[in-house]
Amino acid sequence: MAGRTVLFLPGLLEDADAFEAQVARLRPHADCPVADLTGADSIAGLARQALAQAPDGPLCLAGHSMGGYVALEVMRQAPRRIERLALLNTHARPDSEESTQNRRRLMSLAEKDFPAVIEALMPKLMTAQHLEDLGLRGTITEMALGVGKEGFARQETAIIGRIDSRPHLGAVRCPALVVAGREDGIMPLEWLDKDTQPGAAYLYRVTAYTLDGSRSKPAGPVSVRNGPPPAAPAVPP
Repeated sequence: MAGRTVLFLPGLLEDADAFEAQVARLRPHADCPVADLTGADSIAGLARQALAQAPDGPLCLAGHSMGGYVALEVMRQAPRRIERLALLNTHARPDSEESTQNRRRLMSLAEKDFPAVIEALMPKLMTAQHLEDLGLRGTITEMALGVGKEGFARQETAIIGRIDSRPHLGAVRCPALVVAGREDGIMPLEWLDKDTQPGAAYLYRVTAYTLDGSRSKPAGPVSVRNGPPPAAPAVPP
């Protein structure tokens, strides 16, 4: 990995602090910029901004949650630049009607009481055990306040309007890592199984991992249990 650039793409209401542990481990081996994904209200716009913030040359992408949606769009906009792809607690599906309604309710609440939005999201971001971690809660709160209600509204608008990326997964020709949390209530584990299995839409060269006990965001160093990766379909290079 020496000499490579790993571009981190944060999730909703996240900033560089979400990847502090990962950047610390990778920094001796790669440049590790973290994109600011707060300035556009579409996934396509966020992808363009991420590419504009990245240094020239090939990139390895690591997208968490919303950042995964942006990573898949970056793959469409600049496929030849991407050497490796990591999709972390994310998926390729469009927003469901129920999710869109919930997002709009939170956007409305944010106009009146943004801290209440942050508090309402906490149980979805962490396990009951992690909710008792005041340091982790503080990190998440500080990141969210840094993004602010205007940035939150832009991000939620982008997420609501995202396209279905599943038909495009087969065009991802670089090695891909897909990571899911067994207790993740936002990105269900069964979606990982469906979206990485051979079929009409699949990732070409994929390794899938499951994290146990990891609904928390951001995730620090964790113990990874490697389940058997799904069989790759026979596709010519």
